[in-house]
Amino acid sequence: KKTKGDPKTVQEEESHTCCGCRFPLLFALLQLALGISVTVLGFLMAGISSSLLVRDTPYWAGIIVCVVSLVGFVMLCISYQPDEKTCVQFTVKLMYFLLSALGLVACVLAVAFAAHHYLQMTKFTCDTILESCQCKLDTADPLGRTFIYQDAADCGSLTSMLNLYLLLQMVLNLIAALVCLSACFVMWKHRYQVFYVGVRFYPLIATEGQQQKV
Repeated sequence: KKTKGDPKTVQEEESHTCCGCRFPLLFALLQLALGISVTVLGFLMAGISSSLLVRDTPYWAGIIVCVVSLVGFVMLCISYQPDEKTCVQFTVKLMYFLLSALGLVACVLAVAFAAHHYLQMTKFTCDTILESCQCKLDTADPLGRTFIYQDAADCGSLTSMLNLYLLLQMVLNLIAALVCLSACFVMWKHRYQVFYVGVRFYPLIATEGQQQKV
C-alpha cells in the first residue's frame, strides 16, 4: 500500500494538481464565465439591428468556449490515472486540448472582425432614413459603399452603443483567447511531465537511497 509520504504518491498527486486544485478547474471556470459573457453580448448586438452579420455578433465564439469549459468539467469528474492509463481519460484530455485550440481560433477571428467593424464605424457618416441608419465612409464619393442598419430610429444611439459592444467583444474575446492558449500550453506541458518542476527528481532520490543501503 502507498502511504502519504511515499515519493511516488506525492508525485502522482502533484502531477495533476496546481495551487491545491486540479489544474483544469481554473481554466474551465474562466472559460465558462467568458463564454457566457461573449454569447450574451453577441445576442444583445444581434438585437440592435437585424442587418448585422453573423461575424459581427460573435455569439458563436462564446458558445464554442462554453463547450470547451463543459469538457473541462467532465475531465475533472474522471478518476485520475497517471500516464493516461484509461482510454476515457486520454480521449477527454485530447478533446479538451483540441477544443481549446478551436476556441482560440474562434476568439481570434471574433477579435479581428470586431476590430475591423470598429475601425470602420469610427470613419462613418450616418443619417437616419426611413427607420434605418445609413452610413458611408466617404460622403463625397457617389459610388461609395453604403452600410445600412435596419430597425434603427436614432443613428447616434445605435453607433455609440454598437461601438461600446464592439470594444467589449474585443476585450472579452482577447481574454478568452489567452485563456484557451494557456489551457493548451498547460495540457501540453502536463502531458510530457515538464510543467511541475522537481517532480521527476523523486525516483532518482529513492534509487540513490536504495543504492547506499546496499
